[in-house]
Amino acid sequence: MKRRLFTPGPTPVPEQVLLRMAEPIIHHRTAEYRAVAARVNANLGTLFQTKRPVLTLTCSGTGGVEASFVSLFSPGEKVIAVNGGKFGERWVQLPRALGLEVVDAAVEWGNALSPEELTAILRAHPDAKGVYITQCETSTGTSFDVRALATVIRKHSDALVCVDAISSLGAHELRFDDWGLDVCVTGSQKGLMIPPGLAFVALSTRAEERMKGSTMPRFYFDLRKALDAHSSHDTPWTPAVSLVTAADSALQLLLQEGVENSWARHRTLAAACRAGVAAVGLTLYSQSPSVSVTAVNLPGGLDWKGFNRRLGEEYGIVVAGGQGPVSGKIFRIAHLGYYDELDMVTVIAAVERALSDSGIRIDPGAGVRAVQGEFTRAGKGGGA
Repeated sequence: MKRRLFTPGPTPVPEQVLLRMAEPIIHHRTAEYRAVAARVNANLGTLFQTKRPVLTLTCSGTGGVEASFVSLFSPGEKVIAVNGGKFGERWVQLPRALGLEVVDAAVEWGNALSPEELTAILRAHPDAKGVYITQCETSTGTSFDVRALATVIRKHSDALVCVDAISSLGAHELRFDDWGLDVCVTGSQKGLMIPPGLAFVALSTRAEERMKGSTMPRFYFDLRKALDAHSSHDTPWTPAVSLVTAADSALQLLLQEGVENSWARHRTLAAACRAGVAAVGLTLYSQSPSVSVTAVNLPGGLDWKGFNRRLGEEYGIVVAGGQGPVSGKIFRIAHLGYYDELDMVTVIAAVERALSDSGIRIDPGAGVRAVQGEFTRAGKGGGA
């Protein structure tokens, strides 16, 4: 049986990228590697929509975020963490473990923080040195309006605008320079269509200046060292060479499509997925749905484990379950990275069949018709 991955990380990897990883390994302290790194660095700038350096780190996205905390702040300084799910929780817990004072700007799961709410928090904490925002809260399928929130931060505070774009970059619109962002982190196994193992970090001039005064203990995650090496298309430590070469191929695919075209494709795929879900009588969990992943409420009486087992064993479809307080209550369908129109037709068809197999009464084919109708309304293909 062919297995199809619809999880929000890892996401499917294009065949061209997998083949690139199968090529003989090259040494990282050579002109050959630096030529690859130079292309990766330039193309990352286009993807992030920035003229500033984008650093490549050998770690997960969480490592990239930790690198920003230890490189930009000093022990005891205050940061605000916007917390609307499992990953927002992580950006509360991580800096606390490092000795920072953290304001937990919590919102109900499935909801997004409004600019007005953030304004009140900033006024209550004028000494905050940074604000961390998750653009796509993967655990709830919720999108946060980074542009609007960044505008509020710039207006009311000197705090650095720090964005977790781990599951959003390449899918959600993000313009690092134009929106006045200071730090933006993503991971390789999401919209970039690469296996796990790399983090990418963009830094503004303000962030670079802030690093000079940071006294947080650090070594491997010292972004100053990474920034120094970046100018010669090098790294301070041994990089994951095969993953960097994979990034070279994946970024070329993304830029062949065009960054804005990629954003548009993801909007179309997300709309089609949501239409299919609604047509079979299911509801969305999020009040501010993401274009990276759709979180769906399980109908009453439906056993998540049995439903998930049917999807996987009978139809070869792998989706993600809920986390934390929504474990067993929602499931999540990814449309992030290497997906096209027929992928959405396939996953909704499988959801229909697994629901029917589980004893849920549906109109067979209604979801697929809704997906196809959404693509017809969009008027163009959604191919990667």
